[in-house]
Amino acid sequence: MTKNAFTMIEVVFVIVILGILAAIAVPKFAATRGDALIAKGRSNVASIRSGIITERQSRLIKGISSFIPNGTGTYTKNGSTYNQMDHGGLFGGVLMYPISPSTGNDGWSAGATSGTYIYKIGGSSNTFTYTPSDGKFLCTSGNECDKLTK
Repeated sequence: MTKNAFTMIEVVFVIVILGILAAIAVPKFAATRGDALIAKGRSNVASIRSGIITERQSRLIKGISSFIPNGTGTYTKNGSTYNQMDHGGLFGGVLMYPISPSTGNDGWSAGATSGTYIYKIGGSSNTFTYTPSDGKFLCTSGNECDKLTK
């Protein structure tokens, strides 16, 4: 006699195994998402800092010793027009492609004052401040500051 189907015990056994695997995997995936958001934030911070320095070097070549100022517009100096920090979007003055502001629980958004930015990870806010006098872009408050700026 040939067997053409699974027995009920075999099906229940497979369902139990899949349930155990799901119970182990789901928390791991949740932690992986948080790690990915931190890695994305670290990459963004490094790109922003690099952009600030690159923009400063470009200005030095043109005889302007100041760092890029805060703001969303442009300004004229020595007969040339220059972008401010957030011209065209978040960090549009120093990045080739500005960062799209997030309206949810993850990502970048502008802070309450010019030169402040919020990076959220799962709803937890981390505040960054750009100081045009010295070109520093620092994490000034938040639970993940150390992880985002290492």
